Amino acid sequence: MLSIILPAYNEEEMICIAVETISGIMRRESILFEIVLVDDGSQDRTWEKIQEASAQQEHVVGLHFSRNFGKEAAMFAGLEHASGDCCVVMDCDLQHPPEKIVEMYRLWEQGYEVVEGIKEERGDETQLHRFAASSFYKLISRAAQIDMEKSSDFKLLDRKVVDALNQIKERSVFFRALSYWVGFRRASVSYAVQERQAGQSKWSTRKLFQYALKNITSFSSAPMQIVTWSGVLFFILAVVLSIQTLARKLSGQALDGFTTVILLEALASGLIMISIGIIGYYIARIYDEIKQRPRYIISKTCGENNRKQEAQTAQRKDRGET
Repeated sequence: MLSIILPAYNEEEMICIAVETISGIMRRESILFEIVLVDDGSQDRTWEKIQEASAQQEHVVGLHFSRNFGKEAAMFAGLEHASGDCCVVMDCDLQHPPEKIVEMYRLWEQGYEVVEGIKEERGDETQLHRFAASSFYKLISRAAQIDMEKSSDFKLLDRKVVDALNQIKERSVFFRALSYWVGFRRASVSYAVQERQAGQSKWSTRKLFQYALKNITSFSSAPMQIVTWSGVLFFILAVVLSIQTLARKLSGQALDGFTTVILLEALASGLIMISIGIIGYYIARIYDEIKQRPRYIISKTCGENNRKQEAQTAQRKDRGET
């Protein structure tokens, strides 16, 4: 069975559209499936729409967070509660084209364990947002030593990969990078980002920056190395200026040193404050991890009985019963 995981935040207009579109494609291709909708603490009627979809279609399962925990937590909640032999993670707004699920599934049937969705085109975005997104992916690719410039959260994972990801106990997780980190046999499917049919994007340049900062520090220690290399460069600068000052002293030239001292003090102070800030941010992340709070809290569920009935029906079909 294929589990399709859809994180949703304030997507009341897209729930029914997404469920009907994906269900139609799966039925047309005769693929046994379930849809796991994760409401990430939405403030609109998203949960009511999920309940309606679950009541109308037996293959829909819903999870409702007690508050907004973020997309990463929602994706991992879906993975932990999915029962399929493979799972597809995609956006609820259908900007990830659902037709590509079939192509991913066929590659999985051929033995591939991770099928990555690769963006051909980012769709209709502002130049500022496009530049910010491009800069983030270049930065995280260099920091994590993984090429993620065209990667996305749209991917299919075999049950072995899902189990491996579910064993990771970190609180601050970066799904896109961790799905690379676990390895396994990989293939890719290219796609163009589709336009939304309803609703508005929940991402902004500010949120993208916060997302980048959180994920870079959760997956890489590269910013800590900036502190080290800045200290090395400043030490080299200090040595050069010391040699220059000593040479002038020995030659009997008058020293103007006051301006130089002020500039060095300002540079050193700025560097120290930035370094302390970076180190402090990492300490804060360590503090969050050692508290071992859960990534998310589920307050409500729906569709669990439908899943049990569907599993029993499938077992009867396998035994040849009517």
